[in-house]
Amino acid sequence: MKRTLLFLSIILSVCTLTAKATTPLPREGKGGGSLRSSGNPILPEFHADPEVLFSEQTGRFYIYSTTDGAPGWGGYYFTVFSSADLVEWRHDGIMLDLATNQVPWATGNAWAPCIIEKKINGQWKYFFYYSGHNPANNRKAIGVAVADHPAGPFTDLGRPLVNQLPKGVRGGQQIDVDVFHDPVSGNDYLYWGNGYMAGAKLGADMMSIDTTTVTVMTPHGGTLEDYAYREAPYVFYRNGLYYFLWSVDDTGSPNYHVAYGTATSPLGPIRVAAQPVILIQDPASGIYGPAHNSILQLPGKDEWYIVYHRINANYLDRDRGPGFHRQVCIDRMFFNTDGTIQPVKPTNTGVKPVKVKKRRK
Repeated sequence: MKRTLLFLSIILSVCTLTAKATTPLPREGKGGGSLRSSGNPILPEFHADPEVLFSEQTGRFYIYSTTDGAPGWGGYYFTVFSSADLVEWRHDGIMLDLATNQVPWATGNAWAPCIIEKKINGQWKYFFYYSGHNPANNRKAIGVAVADHPAGPFTDLGRPLVNQLPKGVRGGQQIDVDVFHDPVSGNDYLYWGNGYMAGAKLGADMMSIDTTTVTVMTPHGGTLEDYAYREAPYVFYRNGLYYFLWSVDDTGSPNYHVAYGTATSPLGPIRVAAQPVILIQDPASGIYGPAHNSILQLPGKDEWYIVYHRINANYLDRDRGPGFHRQVCIDRMFFNTDGTIQPVKPTNTGVKPVKVKKRRK
C-alpha cells in the first residue's frame, strides 16, 4: 500500500512539474526578476541544498536539490532543472527516487546532493552523490548513482558508499556530501558531514572510497555568530588555494549562514579566514537563512556565482517549519586581490543572463 500511494504521489508530481516544463518558469514572486535578470528565488516551489553544474556535454547549467516542503524533511526524490543562461530554468524531471527500487538500500530523506561530470574512455559520465535514510541501521548514509547524461536516467550503486561515522567521531550524520576534482593532482575527493567535516580520496571508479585517506577536518572554534561548523562542506580551487565553505547554525534559523577557510591541500588542514562570514541574512530585504551553497565558475573565466537556499519569509515562525520551506537563489561572488572572498550581498534580483559556448567534443 505504501508503494502504491507513493507511486500515485509521484505521478501527480510529475504531471504537475511536466506541465510547468513546457514554458520558461514564471516570474511571479521572483523578487523583481525581469528579462534582464533571474530574480530570486530561481526555482518554483520549495527546494534546498542546491548543487550547480555546468555540463560540457550539453552546454547547459543544471541544479540538483533537496525537494523541500515536506514535514520532517521527508522528501524522497531528486529533481533536476536546467538552463542555458542562469535566468530561464526548465524542469527536466525526477532523476532519482529513493522510495522505489531505483535505490534499493534507502527509503527516503533524499537530501543535499552533489554531482560531477567526467569523460571516461571517451564517454561522458555523471556521478551523483546524495544522502538517504538507511533502514538497515536506522541512520542516514551517502549513496552514489551514475548516468550518461546530466538529467539521467541514473543507476544506483545498490548499497551505501558512506555508512558510518569516521573513526574518532562520536556524533553527527552522514549527510551533506560534496565532490571535488583536484586540478593539481588529478584526483577526486568526497566531503561530507553534519556535526563534523570529513574528506577522503575517491577511487578511480568514482564509486568507492580509499578508506586509508579518510580525514576528519572539522574547522575548530567559532560561535554561531561567525564560523562554528554545522554542516554542508563545499570545496573549490582558485589560484593555488583550496577554498572550504560550510554552513553555520540550524537550517531553520534566520541566522543560518556561510563561513569559509582555505588550505594548501585538498584534505586540509583548514585555516579559517580572518573575516569568515561571506553570506548572511538581510532582514531589510526580507532575506533570511541564506546558506548551504554550491559554487559555479563560468568555464574559462574568473567569473563566479554562489547558488544557495534561503527561508521563505512567510514561514519564519518555528511552528510553520522554516527549516523545510526553503527556496533556491543565485548571486555573484567576487574576490579581493589577495584571494579573500568578498562578502556576498544576497539579492532579490539575482543575476543577469550569461552566455557559454558549448565546447567541441
